[in-house]
Parts: sequence; C-alpha cells; structure tokens
Amino acid sequence: MGLDFYKEALSINDELVSLRRDFHENPELDFDLHRTSGKVKEFLEKEGIPYEVYAGTGVCGIIEGTAEGAKQGKTVALRGDMDALPIQDKKSCDYSSKVAGKMHACGHDAHTTILLGAAKLLNENKHLLKGTVKLIFEPAEETTGGSRVMIAEGVLESPKVDAVFGLHVTEDLEAGKIMVKDGVVNAASNPFTIKIKGKGGHGAAPNNAVDPVVMAAQVVLAMQTIVSREINPFNPAVVTIGSIQGGTAQNIIPDEVKLTGIIRTMSSEDRLNTKLRLEEIVKGICTAMRGSYEIDIEESYPCLYNDDDMVELLRASAKDAIGEENVLIQPVPRMWVESFAYFANERPACFYMLGCGNAEKGIVAPIHNANFDIDEQCLPVGVAVQCQTVFNYLTR
Repeated sequence: MGLDFYKEALSINDELVSLRRDFHENPELDFDLHRTSGKVKEFLEKEGIPYEVYAGTGVCGIIEGTAEGAKQGKTVALRGDMDALPIQDKKSCDYSSKVAGKMHACGHDAHTTILLGAAKLLNENKHLLKGTVKLIFEPAEETTGGSRVMIAEGVLESPKVDAVFGLHVTEDLEAGKIMVKDGVVNAASNPFTIKIKGKGGHGAAPNNAVDPVVMAAQVVLAMQTIVSREINPFNPAVVTIGSIQGGTAQNIIPDEVKLTGIIRTMSSEDRLNTKLRLEEIVKGICTAMRGSYEIDIEESYPCLYNDDDMVELLRASAKDAIGEENVLIQPVPRMWVESFAYFANERPACFYMLGCGNAEKGIVAPIHNANFDIDEQCLPVGVAVQCQTVFNYLTR
C-alpha cells in the first residue's frame, strides 16, 4: 500500500513542535490537567475523532477503521501520559515553563504530542485500517497512576482492547533511534514510611531515654543488607531511604524519628521477600533497643513486562518506519517505575524507549532534572513508529 508514515510525520513536524512547546510552557500536575486535557479534546474534535473521558481528565480517542472487515477486526491501543512534575524549570529557551514550580521534566509533553500526531495520521488513513484504535491520554502517571482508574472505568473495554503500545523518551539515546527489550522492562515500587518510637530525654542523660535516632541509624544500615545479602546478585533491586525526620535541638533526644523511602524490585518474589525482610529488620532492631515502631509499605506500580509477540511486532514495524539501523535492543531493564505496567498486566503490550538526546545540541540532562529537554527530531520518529505498529497489527 506504500504508506510511508515517517514521511507523513515529517510533513506535520511544525504542528508537532508547536503542540509540544505549548504543553511544555503550560505544565500541569497529577489529575489536575484541565488545560492539557482540554487541548487534547480540542485537537481530537478538530480532526473529527470522537472521544470519551475517564479518570476526570483522562481522554480516550477512538478511530474506527473503515477497510473491509474492520468491524470484525481487532482493537489496538496507544497510550500517552500527560502530567508534569513539581520541578522549577531552569532552562533558558523560548518554550521554558511559564508555571512556577512545575515542569515537563519527564517528557510527557512529547508523549502527548506524539499520540496526537499518531491520531491525526491514523485517522487520515482509517480507510486502510481493519480494526479499531484507542488513543489513551493518561493523567497522574507521576503520582498514583491514572491508568488504574481508567482501567477500572472500562477504558480497555467496549470495544475490548487486544494489545497496547507505549513509549518513553530517553536522553541517553540519540534522537532518531529507539530501543526495545524483551521481558521485564521496568521495576515495581513500594514506597514506605517507618516511625521509630523511643522515649525522649536530655542529651546529657541518654541512660534515662530510649533513643530513636540511634535505632533509626541501625535500621538504615541494616536494611542495606537486604539487597547485598538476601537478593540474588543477578536480580536488580534497590532499597533507598529518602528522608529522615526527627528531633528539634542538639541536646534533646526526641520521642520519634520518621524514615521514608522506596523499594524497587524486578520480580514478584523479590518484591514480596524485600517487604517481609524490611519489617523483620525494623522489628528486630526496635525490639532489641527497647523501642517500638510503625511501618506502612505501600503497593505502588508493578513490574512492567513486555509480551514477546508484541515486541517482535514493534521491532518489525519500527524497522519498516525508520530503518533497521535505528532499532536497537535495550540491554538491561531500568529501575524506573511506569504506570503503563497496569495496562501491560491486563493485555499483551510493548513499551519501548524513544531516543531524544543530542550531545551536539547540549541535550543531555536526564529525566527529572531541571534542565531536561528533548531534541524535537524525536517527535516524528515516535509518530511514525506508533502509526506503523498500529497499521501492521491491524492489517497483517
């Protein structure tokens, strides 16, 4: 049929850049994405694409193919996340954030733009599509995961989604390339809070107190042995303490110290065992030192697993779209967490990395950094790969 999605994507490049910069200048957080969501709806309406609303500010556009047999065909979903981060943008450029303390430091502005670009091209070619495309614009990826709410509200049903694809920009890969991995791609996360309770007193008379600061210090050191001594050395895992709070003065032993942190693991077994051992360590130290504790380990994002068949399809489609030399194998999983994992737990899925870096242009700052930016040449690349993947899935 001679479709060249990369060429088509390049033809709308100016529109893609304009969209991305608008989103970048006007970041919003969590589920509070009313402007961003409004822009997405406005774009879909302009293109004649019907949509449904989920999770308050989430949007799902629907493109029904009109090729012969489309009504009996499959349904494939593309997902793009929309929310920004509570970071002050330190870039000096025309499109830096206009909102104090908020910034698209993780590339979700690019993800949203790419999904809109794919929506435009797929809708223009819907006469070739033997099935249905769902365009899922997700809120709150950086917080609690809008995907969970959207799934609970039925975004993967009516019509039932058969496969889902998603992407994430990464500065450590040159713009123009992608990389994809079989199997586990991203970690699971378990944020935790530990309150270590003792008995306050004068710093000059520690014998009359039960010092929670010393207990907390023992806990921080002991929990590091979970990774170094209890998890298979070939299995990536992290136990991080992010904050320690307690005390008001140098000569006062406080009653309580609060620790917060996060567990990241790559297997269900390691996730379960790490949670169990963390509590056993806290309990053992606090009991031995005459203190007590409270611990809350949250269930956050699960591991993200790619489906083998969807990875094969994605690789073949990307080679069609941007050339075999630009499709790389991701060598190892990443300790990032990703709410796309909830979609991947429900349906066969593939999540891949889209290069957005450019050392010559100085675009090297990592995600979640106040200087993060993308080489906008990645936008038509992402659009082309997403479109080609959908086309191949529905027509081959």
